[in-house]
Amino acid sequence: RLGPCIARPSKIICIGLNYRAHAMETGAPIPAEPIIFFKSTTALCGPNDDVIIPPGSEKTDWEVELAVVIGKTARYVSEAEAMHHVAGYALHNDYSERAYQLERGGQWVKGKSCDTFAPLGPFLATTDEIADPHNLNISLDLNGQTLQNSNTRELIFKIPELVAYLSSVFTLETGDIVSTGTPAGVGFARKPPILLKPGDSMTVKVEGLGELTNPVAGE
Repeated sequence: RLGPCIARPSKIICIGLNYRAHAMETGAPIPAEPIIFFKSTTALCGPNDDVIIPPGSEKTDWEVELAVVIGKTARYVSEAEAMHHVAGYALHNDYSERAYQLERGGQWVKGKSCDTFAPLGPFLATTDEIADPHNLNISLDLNGQTLQNSNTRELIFKIPELVAYLSSVFTLETGDIVSTGTPAGVGFARKPPILLKPGDSMTVKVEGLGELTNPVAGE
């Protein structure tokens, strides 16, 4: 078994609606500033582990994302300095229970933090191994069918801007994970919606970062 490539981050920070097409498919306005939410660190799991649908859940969904791993403490850094605080990149599938996220008081973290909802890996690629993190193909397959297919050039807020912005709100520590958002193609926004069930299999890919394949299981 491979575990997650970062074992104990102090924070898993996620950016919402950071691809225009994804914001449009959900009916949300294009953000003027980064939308920030957190996932519990207990959601971390390995790149090939089962993803467990919570008891009673009927709206578990997927979100392929490029994750940025912080390499040294960042506090009030400028965009020009920001990349000096990045150690590298990994794959993250930001699993989401949409009823918990959207129908239970508006707290996104409720739908994002279930156990196994943050598979990370399969390895950490250091910044020298990825020539341009803003030009990487990013995709997700469900049971062999491609449902998300984009490129990180479509990010609204690029990595230096995100690191600078986040470091102005709270300190980023070594090993923290910043998940940069998902492109269009999530399940709940489809007509009709497609949502996960036991027996499904998800494979996510980002160019140069390998892939995660997570079978879906019941609790």
